Amino acid sequence: MLLQFVCEVLKFHLQVHPTKTFIMSKHLFGFLIILTFSASISHAQQQYAGNSVMQCNISDETGPSPAFLYTCNGKMPSCKAFLMFRTKPPYLSVSSISNLTSSDPMEFAHINDISSSAVLPPDVAVIVPVTCSCSGQYYQANTSYVRHDVDTYFTIANDTYQGLTTCNALERENPYGEFNLFSGLKLQVPLRCACPTQEQILNDTKFLLTFLVTWKDTVPQISEKFNVSASSVATANGFSEDNPVLYPFTTILIPLPAEPLSSQMKATSHPTISQQMPKRSHKGLYVGMATGAALAVLCFFLFLGFIHYRRKRTNDASWRIRQQRKKQQLPAHFLDKVVGIGEILKIYTYEELKAATDNFSPHKRLSDSVYLGNLRGKLLAIKHMSTDVSKEIKILSNINHFNLISLYGVCEHDRVFYLVYEYLEKGSLRDWLHKENSPLAQSWNRRILIALDIANGLDYLHNFTAPAYVHKNIRSCNILLNRDLRAKIANFALAREDGGSHTNYIVGERGYMAPEFIQTGNVTPKVDVYAFGIVLLELITGREAVVLHDDQEVLLSETVIPVIDGTDVGAEVNDLIDSRLQVKNRLGYIIDHAALALRLLKLSVACLAREPTNRLSMAEVVSALMKIQEDANYSQSFSVE
Repeated sequence: MLLQFVCEVLKFHLQVHPTKTFIMSKHLFGFLIILTFSASISHAQQQYAGNSVMQCNISDETGPSPAFLYTCNGKMPSCKAFLMFRTKPPYLSVSSISNLTSSDPMEFAHINDISSSAVLPPDVAVIVPVTCSCSGQYYQANTSYVRHDVDTYFTIANDTYQGLTTCNALERENPYGEFNLFSGLKLQVPLRCACPTQEQILNDTKFLLTFLVTWKDTVPQISEKFNVSASSVATANGFSEDNPVLYPFTTILIPLPAEPLSSQMKATSHPTISQQMPKRSHKGLYVGMATGAALAVLCFFLFLGFIHYRRKRTNDASWRIRQQRKKQQLPAHFLDKVVGIGEILKIYTYEELKAATDNFSPHKRLSDSVYLGNLRGKLLAIKHMSTDVSKEIKILSNINHFNLISLYGVCEHDRVFYLVYEYLEKGSLRDWLHKENSPLAQSWNRRILIALDIANGLDYLHNFTAPAYVHKNIRSCNILLNRDLRAKIANFALAREDGGSHTNYIVGERGYMAPEFIQTGNVTPKVDVYAFGIVLLELITGREAVVLHDDQEVLLSETVIPVIDGTDVGAEVNDLIDSRLQVKNRLGYIIDHAALALRLLKLSVACLAREPTNRLSMAEVVSALMKIQEDANYSQSFSVE
């Protein structure tokens, strides 16, 4: 009864002071809740964390702890998984939730049966698709979060991410103490997910969904919602019974035989405060207990005052720089350039990177300057640069999008900088286009999706960042593909803020540079639009941006634009299509894709207008590609996947 009342009081305060209530709950649960939990682990997928996730000082030195994340005990080191999330301001739109979780916005919209521009009301349960991978001893889906004024590890885990991560995991993932957090700090956030075990796979489990437990949830009710057995849910979470006690702000795993449906999430909103508070009886007891709880709250508010006093020290930028220089051995001139940013990144030692790459072995080399590294079981791409990297670091620290590469950390050694990025298994789009001959390379749908990924990334840079950025170096070798052939834009060394500026230093690759940039050095988002048009041509034709024609080098655009501007383009369009896309049906006839190819070619040409004002914007490109993709999906013949 006491535990129930404390939960209800905290829930009441949550409506008024959510941030303070979460901090208070961390300590109240520590004093008021004594949880003894035992379960069979011989066949369990994971162990239920219970209220241990409310404590931020737990150690896992003796073995994996559910107070961190879910343990790597599945058959696969990586898999597709799903998370549950409840909408709340400012996370009410597809783009805002996708950015928060680093999930694919198109897939997010599709699985929730909403449009990509939809804005949802508060307290709607949605499904977030993620890639779940082993990192050391735990599964996690990686994202990042920029800290606000009052955020702590505890509130980020339990308020912002609603229990999809833990304060212990955040402290482990980031090199900053609880009292050293400051506004604008970009934190790496590992989200709770898991892959099926061998036993679950044999029982027809294909996916695991991380479900957010709220007030009065029970395993039988949740199981019925997802049309799975209560015993399978109990086993997946290490419960010894089919109807155990569940605590709010915790998660459980739901084993699913197929992808979850948006309809299964409709009854997962919070109960109202009137439903939670007792209506009658034991009034005197409750008043006394409320008084005691109020005294506890007062004590913790005093404790918060002390925390605030300690945290004020970190607002002094010069103090932060001195501390950073002492701890992390980066040169002073570099830290001066990235004040407020240099502390956001994880600072690696040169010895760590040497060990991760087998002393930068040729066998680990991915390109001239990039090596594959293995840091604590996580594959990363390590790029060495002798030029100033401060501008690239500042830009990458201000952006967070599924279709833009993530920067994890930096190292400096003997005046050489090493940037540590996420590793994308399939390499560059250029290499894939000119080396791959698998069925996936024969799929129109796959190539349209790659184009849409690039367009979404550029649209985000041009219209959804503050300040807006121009990449200025879009080309197929700077588009990287992950294992699922999803595209991410990389190499921001030439990027700059969008201010209608110009440069006297013209640098770029022939075939991708816009005419006005070559002639005047004028830099606007339309420079990226032009380069995107060339990349789209490469996806359609399978050719390089500069091709050989009659033993002379000719721009790919010069061979395509005259065809599209002609009056009779039917036969000539088929000559432009990549031969791998000209697949045959079961009767042996080549499927005619001229109409689809023509739409994509015309879109490309609209991006290649000589006058920047006549080119499409990236928002218009995204809209056009989505329409083409939707129409292509209606036709079975457009895909051979």
